[in-house]
Amino acid sequence: MNHVSDGTTQLGRATALPASPEQAVLERVSNPHPGTNYVARFTAPEFTSLCPVTGQPDFAQLVIDYVPGDWLVESKSLKLYLGSFRNHGAFHEDCTVAIGLRLHDLLAPRWLRIGGYWYPRGGIPIDVFWQSSAPLEGVWLPDQGVAPYRGRG
Repeated sequence: MNHVSDGTTQLGRATALPASPEQAVLERVSNPHPGTNYVARFTAPEFTSLCPVTGQPDFAQLVIDYVPGDWLVESKSLKLYLGSFRNHGAFHEDCTVAIGLRLHDLLAPRWLRIGGYWYPRGGIPIDVFWQSSAPLEGVWLPDQGVAPYRGRG
């Protein structure tokens, strides 16, 4: 169920972790500065999903940057959505791009990017990057701050 509202149904309430990303309810709230271009950043340093072949856990640091339009993502719903991947089997590329696309569909931001910095399995780290379009001119866009893999920590 993809619930979209200008309110919240989870914030301030006990909410169980969704069983899957498809069941997770992502919510949005009105942007108090809809005419201003600014970057909002979410960092999830302990993102977890499962390898769809082996069932082994995969770990990543996700960095999500977006320039809001009329909507902001409600952070508790984002936390629960990201947590719902814990028992979800998907490749790194699928997880990263699916999160970016779902947020883009929900928020209709002026711009969005996601960096998925995955820890190695089988000796190879796989980093995945997606953005909705070229960055907006005149918007300060800091580096995502995650170094190329050298034993991340």
